[in-house]
Amino acid sequence: MKVHLASLVLALALPAGAFAQDSLAVATEGYPNTFSSGSANVAPFTQDSKRFNDWAISVGAGVPLLYGSDLSSINNGNGKNLFGYSAYLSVDKAITHAFGLKLQYDRGETRQGWFNTKTDDATGVGYQNVGARTQYDAVSLLGDINFSSLLRRVDNKSPYRWALHGYAGVGSIGYRAYVEDIAGQRLAAEVKPSLDKWSLFGQAGAGLKYNVSRRVDLEGRLMYVVTTDDSFDGAGPQYNAREEQTSDNFFNATLGLSFKLGKHQSHLMWHDPLQEIYYKLDVLADQNQDIEVCKKGDADNDGVCDDWDRQLDTPAGARVDGAGVALDTDLDGVIDLYDKCVTVPGPVENNGCPTGMTISDNTRVLEGIEFDLDSDRILPSNTPILNNAVNYINTSGGTYNVVGGTDTRASDAYNQRLSERRANTVKNYLIQNGVESGKLNAIGRGEKDLKYPECNPATKCPEWKNRANRRVYFEAR
Repeated sequence: MKVHLASLVLALALPAGAFAQDSLAVATEGYPNTFSSGSANVAPFTQDSKRFNDWAISVGAGVPLLYGSDLSSINNGNGKNLFGYSAYLSVDKAITHAFGLKLQYDRGETRQGWFNTKTDDATGVGYQNVGARTQYDAVSLLGDINFSSLLRRVDNKSPYRWALHGYAGVGSIGYRAYVEDIAGQRLAAEVKPSLDKWSLFGQAGAGLKYNVSRRVDLEGRLMYVVTTDDSFDGAGPQYNAREEQTSDNFFNATLGLSFKLGKHQSHLMWHDPLQEIYYKLDVLADQNQDIEVCKKGDADNDGVCDDWDRQLDTPAGARVDGAGVALDTDLDGVIDLYDKCVTVPGPVENNGCPTGMTISDNTRVLEGIEFDLDSDRILPSNTPILNNAVNYINTSGGTYNVVGGTDTRASDAYNQRLSERRANTVKNYLIQNGVESGKLNAIGRGEKDLKYPECNPATKCPEWKNRANRRVYFEAR
């Protein structure tokens, strides 16, 4: 039985070692356990694309202690403190940085009862002079959860050398249980694991690993083994201290080594992907610090650096575009700062206004400041016109009425209040952008000052005309 189990484990271990081949070198600069992303010419999810080792072989030895059984290894009323031995060999495969699988072979001997059957003899008579030992072999498949990877802080930049693992799995167990009393020593029970008749068992526990080097890990484990068999401890009916068909269970404390296979610098279970992301972000931040903004300054103080300013002599107070060029809304060759008719093109000789139209410093009307239905919110499309009004009013010596209007929907009283709110909203905007409050007076005219008088009622006109009636404009006082 033991030869067959050992052969099975070796047969599975040899292919695992053969396939644990890696080909790409990695960079180890930066934080611990951070690596380059490999070659861009390598296809993903192939042997050549792997950046981490993910196979290992583990061996260890320890002490099994029967606890939940008729005869125990711990002085709890069913025996004395007796120590056996155990050993394990496993082939380990990491699926991710936080989860893996283990195919494990265990072999050992538990000792239980009131004396060691290897060194002591049964003396006297009675229930108190019973000793037993159980030799066992087992094969199991275990899941491996790396709790340290799951719970690790993302801002932790310290070396990643310790890891807490949790294990759980099932398999097949075979054993020979010997009992000794005043009648002598004899074989009390035997179970042989085979493909046609399995003796199912389970085990679960935790292990603490220390990363000794890129090739070797040291690990201490404590596992709890559930045999699912009431005969594992060797106690027959005459020594049965518990209910029948109750599983004999034991603890198994071991110390072992894991040998990591492959050519890469690090094993996948020791990789911290979140730390790698933070490392790359820090590298980008360091590179950004090397960029010097506005090296040549801003000679014309227009808010656009001279490095990419296409107009280095912009007049003071002129609004500019992203390239530092003074704005000319109507494209008539007169920048808005000096244009008396910002939205209507005209020759330079007439201050940017159409020929035959004279604009003096105390006359100014701006159209096109429109509002949504039942709203006094300034629309983004209005801000260029309002900003032009700021420039003009600031350079003129006059004072102005800010006049609000509405369309003919709703009642006269409601429209009056709405027009006043619109006028005050625009007035406040101008003041916030630098116009002296004493130059402005907000007036609401409701629906009494329609741009299109024929739109009364509103249903007689298309929506664009009703929208034009929902306006604010300026008039000299």
